[in-house]
Amino acid sequence: MPLACTTRPYQELDFARACAAIAAAGFAEVGIFPCADTAGQPAWPVHADSNATELVAVRAALRQSGLAARLLLGSVVLQDGLPRAIDRYRRLLDHAAALGAPLLLDLGCDEPARYADYRRLLAAVAPHAATCGVTIVVKHHGGITASLADLLRLHDEVASPGLALCFDPGNVLYYSRGAELPRDCVAALAPHCRAVMLKDCRLDAGGPDVAINPGDGDAQWPQLLNALQAAGWDGPLLLECVAGRTLAERHANVCLLRERVAGWRSATVGSARSS
Repeated sequence: MPLACTTRPYQELDFARACAAIAAAGFAEVGIFPCADTAGQPAWPVHADSNATELVAVRAALRQSGLAARLLLGSVVLQDGLPRAIDRYRRLLDHAAALGAPLLLDLGCDEPARYADYRRLLAAVAPHAATCGVTIVVKHHGGITASLADLLRLHDEVASPGLALCFDPGNVLYYSRGAELPRDCVAALAPHCRAVMLKDCRLDAGGPDVAINPGDGDAQWPQLLNALQAAGWDGPLLLECVAGRTLAERHANVCLLRERVAGWRSATVGSARSS
C-alpha cells in the first residue's frame, strides 16, 4: 500500500513550501489539497481555470521537492449551469493528467436540488477521465454521499470506468455520528475503491472530531488495514488529517504517522505470514 501525504496538514503554507515539508517528512507522493497563496490566503494550487504559468509553478514545486502527484482534490460548481460545469470539470481532469496525478478526488454534492445535475455531470465527465488516464474517486462527504448506500448507489448509477470510490473511515464515522462503522464498509467498498484516506474520528459528547492522529480514534486502523488486505485491496493510502494546533505540531505528527503506518504494515505482513 503506497503511502502519500496530502497538503491539508500544511494548509497555511504555499504549495511549494508544503511540498518541501512533506518531502522532509519522508514521503514520496502528495495529494494536492487547498494551500495558501503567497499572501497567506486560502487558495487552490490547481483549479479548472488554472493557466499555463500556474501549472508550470506546480510542476516545478513537485520537481524541486522530489514528490509525485498521487491525487488532486477537485471542486464542483453547478450554480452556473450543467454545460459550464461539464466544461470546467473536463479542464480540471486535463490538469490532473498534465501533473501526472492518476486520481481526482470529488467531494460530492450537498444540495438536494442539484443531485440530479450532479449525477449527470459525473456521467458526462467520467468517460473523459478514463480517456486521459485519470480516475474520479468519490468519498463519504455528506449530502449525496452521506452513507455507504448513497455512495454505492451513485457508483452504480454512473457506471463508468472513469469513476471509482474512495474509502474515508474518518468521514464514515463523522457523517453518520457512529451509526455506520468503517469495518462494516470494507467488503462493499473494496471492489470499487481506488484510494483510502488515512483519517480517523473520535466520537464523544462534544461531537465527532477528525483533527486527530489516525489510530487515536474510533476507526480501528490496524484492523482496517488487515481487513483491506484480506479483501485484496493494495491501493494508496493518503494521510489527510493529524492532530496539532500549530504547524510544528502537525508536522511532527505527519512524521509520526509515517512511522506508525510502517508498524501497522509490518504487523499486517507478519500476521499474514503466520496464518
